Amino acid sequence: MLEVRWERMFPDQLEKAFTECPLVYFTYGLCEPHGPHNALGLDELKAHAIACAAARVHGGIVAPPDYWHIHEVGGYGIWSHHNIGNPPHTWLTSLPPWQHFKNVCYHVRTADMLGFHAAILLTGHYGPNWQDLKSLVAAIQPHVGTRLYALPEFESNYKGFTGDGSNTGDHAGRVETSLLWALEPECVDVSRIPKADKPGTQFALGHDASQANRQTGERMVSDEVEWLGNKSRELLSVYEQLQPKHTLLTFRDVEALWQNVVLPELGAYESMKEIWEWQVPIPEDSPWFTNMRIPDNWR
Repeated sequence: MLEVRWERMFPDQLEKAFTECPLVYFTYGLCEPHGPHNALGLDELKAHAIACAAARVHGGIVAPPDYWHIHEVGGYGIWSHHNIGNPPHTWLTSLPPWQHFKNVCYHVRTADMLGFHAAILLTGHYGPNWQDLKSLVAAIQPHVGTRLYALPEFESNYKGFTGDGSNTGDHAGRVETSLLWALEPECVDVSRIPKADKPGTQFALGHDASQANRQTGERMVSDEVEWLGNKSRELLSVYEQLQPKHTLLTFRDVEALWQNVVLPELGAYESMKEIWEWQVPIPEDSPWFTNMRIPDNWR
C-alpha cells in the first residue's frame, strides 16, 4: 500500500510525493466517549484514515494526526453533562479553543514554510468548532501562500448514509460507527452496543448505532475520497493561477498573525460561547460546570 503518512515516510519518499502533488492534509479530532462500542479516538481515527485514503488515490501527504481538540468548555460541557454524565473517567483529550486554534496556525505555518501549494484541514470532531475552523482559515488565508480549505468530515460525505444526501453526520450513531467500521474495523465492536433499556451504559451512544453497516461505511468512504480529490485539484489549480508568495515562515510570523488577525475575532467564535442557543443551563454541582465556563483571562 502506498505510504502517505508523513511520520512514516523516508525523506526521499516525501520529496517524491511533494513533487508529484504539493498538497497536505491536516486532520483533527480527539479522544472522547463514542458509546461503549467504538474506540474513543473515533473522530481523529476517521478523519486521518479518510485523508490517507484520499491521498493514496489523488496524491498528497497526510500530516501526523492531532488527537487534542476542543471539548469540555462552553456548550461542549453542557452537551457532556447530558450525554456523558459522570463516569469514573471520561478519557477526554481536551483543549480550550484558544489553544487548539493557535496550534492550527502553527500547522498552517509549516505548510506555508515548506511551500505546499494547498492544504486541506479536515476535522472529524463535530459541534460548532468546524464553523470556527472555517472562520479561522478565512481570516488567515490572505496572509498565507498555501491555498487552504477547512471542513468537517461530514461535508465530504455528500451522499450521506442513505445515499440521498441525508444523514451525513452524527455522534456514535449509524453514520460514524459505519465509517469507523469500514476504516478501522478493529476499533468497532457492535456486540458492545447495550440494550436501550439499560440506563447508565450509553456513554454518549448514538440512538441508531445498531443500524450501522460496514458496507455502507465503505461506500461513504468512497464518496468522501472522491469529494476530497475534486477539492484538492481545485485548490492546486487556484494556486497555479495565482502563484502566491509564501509568507508565514517563522514562529514570529505566527505570533504576529495570532495577535493581530485571529485574537481580535476569537471571542466571537461559536466554541467560545458558554451556552449555545438551543441549550439550557446545567446545575452548578455538575462535574462539567466549572471547566465549561470561559475564564476571564483566556487571552
